[in-house]
Amino acid sequence: MPTIPVLNMQGKSAGEMTLSEEVFAITPNVAAMHLVVRSILANKRQGTQSALTRSMVRGGGRKIYRQKGTGRARHHSNRAPQFRHGGVVFAPQPRDYVVKVPRKVRRLAMKSALSAKLAAGDLILLDQITLKEGKTRHIAKMLSDLGVSKSCLMVLPGREDNELVLRASKNIKALKDAYVATINVYDILRADKVLLTQDAARAIEEVYAS
Repeated sequence: MPTIPVLNMQGKSAGEMTLSEEVFAITPNVAAMHLVVRSILANKRQGTQSALTRSMVRGGGRKIYRQKGTGRARHHSNRAPQFRHGGVVFAPQPRDYVVKVPRKVRRLAMKSALSAKLAAGDLILLDQITLKEGKTRHIAKMLSDLGVSKSCLMVLPGREDNELVLRASKNIKALKDAYVATINVYDILRADKVLLTQDAARAIEEVYAS
């Protein structure tokens, strides 16, 4: 089973924690992660783009000039795509971009992403995050002490008892906060570092170690 050092908010050692091998030490499945990331990005698309085809454009019911004898090309409606105010060829219509992924694949992708972060040394485990006031400087100092200089995903057990932490982290652009119930593969993979509290790690193991 993998063992990871536990740090406090000042970046000092606070012990060690043994993580579940089933969740944090599997061989990452790249195909599963790719499918889930594609699904997440596709599901974010609104799919509301819309344009009119020649059959939808108002007007144009009369033949614009006679078929023969004019020396010009044969036309019927002036709402054909080549005319001004005409319809659009292969016009986009509202559609659903949702990509459905089986539950087993989603769970495999999550465990693969967490395992990949741990193997790369990009997973930081904290004993706890506690603040007396919701000031940005406290979280900024914590990140500095932990050596986090780029993007970071901070995973908390839940919203309860973490209001001050959430308030203090809102103004840090490179920091994204999430809960155990809301984390996803895309956010984990795109973050340079993943910051977990011990309670969050235990909660993740309860959900995915099965």
